[in-house]
Amino acid sequence: MLWLTRKEVLSVLRDWMLMALVVYAFGPGVFFQAQSAADQVNNAAVAFVDNDRSPLSRAMAQALYDPWFQTPDLIDSHRAEQLMDDDVYTFIVVIPRHMAADLRSGDDVTVLLNVDATDVMQATVGSNYIRAILTREAQRFAATPAPSGTARVDLVLRRAFNPNSNATWFEAVSALLNWLTNLTVILTGAALIREREHATIDHLLVMPVTPFEIAMSKVLANAMIVFMTFTASLLIVVRWMLDVPIAGSVPLFLAGTFLFVFAAAAIGLLLGTAARSMAQFALLVIMTVLPMMILSGGMSPVESQPQWLQYITVLLPSRHYLSFSNAVLFRGAGFATVWPAFLLVGVLGAAFLGASLLIFRRAIAGR
Repeated sequence: MLWLTRKEVLSVLRDWMLMALVVYAFGPGVFFQAQSAADQVNNAAVAFVDNDRSPLSRAMAQALYDPWFQTPDLIDSHRAEQLMDDDVYTFIVVIPRHMAADLRSGDDVTVLLNVDATDVMQATVGSNYIRAILTREAQRFAATPAPSGTARVDLVLRRAFNPNSNATWFEAVSALLNWLTNLTVILTGAALIREREHATIDHLLVMPVTPFEIAMSKVLANAMIVFMTFTASLLIVVRWMLDVPIAGSVPLFLAGTFLFVFAAAAIGLLLGTAARSMAQFALLVIMTVLPMMILSGGMSPVESQPQWLQYITVLLPSRHYLSFSNAVLFRGAGFATVWPAFLLVGVLGAAFLGASLLIFRRAIAGR
C-alpha cells in the first residue's frame, strides 16, 4: 500500500495541471475570494459638497475613514454630476447651507446623497453605512434630549467573535473549506478515472495487491497532498497575508480536518467508481459537491432550511465539520466543547469510506 501511495503521489506531482489547480485554489483562490467579500463596503470613493462649512460638516467628512471609505474629497457643487458620470466617486454627499444652525434650532435637515448604483451591492450597503454615520454625527452635535413623558429605550450592541463585522474573516475560512472539499473529491476521483482511461487499472489487478489496497493508496496519496496544502494555506494565506485571527487551537482544527479529508476522499472514490469518463465525473461532482456545501451551511445557514431537510443534513460530514471549524477558529472552543462534532465527523467519515471501499471492491471484482 505504501508503494502504491508513493506512485499516486508522484503521479499527481507530475501532472502540472492538477498541481496548478491545487496551488491556485489554496493560494490566490482563497485570497481573492476573501478580499472580494461582497457584503461590506471596501475602499469606496467619497466626495463632499460642503455648503455649510461648519464644524459639524467637517466632523461628518472625517467620520468616513478606511478601510470602508477613502478619505473624502471636497469638491464644488457644479462638478459633482460630471465627476460621478466619469466614475470618479461612488458616493457624493451634498451638505445644505446653515445645516448646523438649523439643527441647533430644532429644525429638520435634509442631506443629499448621490450614489453610483452600477455596483448594486456596494451602493446599497454603502448608503446604509453613510446614513448611519451622518445620523450619528448629527445627533451627537444636536444632543437633543428625549421628549418628556416619552419612554426611551437604549440598545447596547456588543458583537462577539467578530466585533467589526469583517466579512473577510468568514470568507477566507469559507473559501478554505470549500476548496478543501472540492479538491479532495476531484483529485481522488480523477486518479481512479485516469487509471481507467489509460487502461492501467488492469495492470494493477494482475499485481499481488487487493482492491482495498488500490483504493486506499489513492485516498491516502490525495488526502496527504490536499491536507499539506490546506495547512500551508491556513498558516500563510489566511493567518499571515489576510491577517485573520485564529482564536482556537490550530492542532485541534487540523485534527478535525484530517478526519474530514477522508470523508471527502470517500465521496470522490464513490463518484470515480460510478463514472465511466472524466466528463461524467465532472457532472457528478457538480451535482454532488455543490448541494453538499449549500446544505451543510457553507453558503446559507442550516437553520434557514426546511425542518425535514435539516434532519437529512445531519448525515453530511461537511455540516458537522463546518460547525466544528467555526467553533474552534472563531470562538476559541476547546475539545471539551466540540467533541460531539469531532466524533460525528469521524464516524460519518468512516462510514462513507467503508461504503466507498465496498462498492469499489465489488466494481473491480466484476471486471
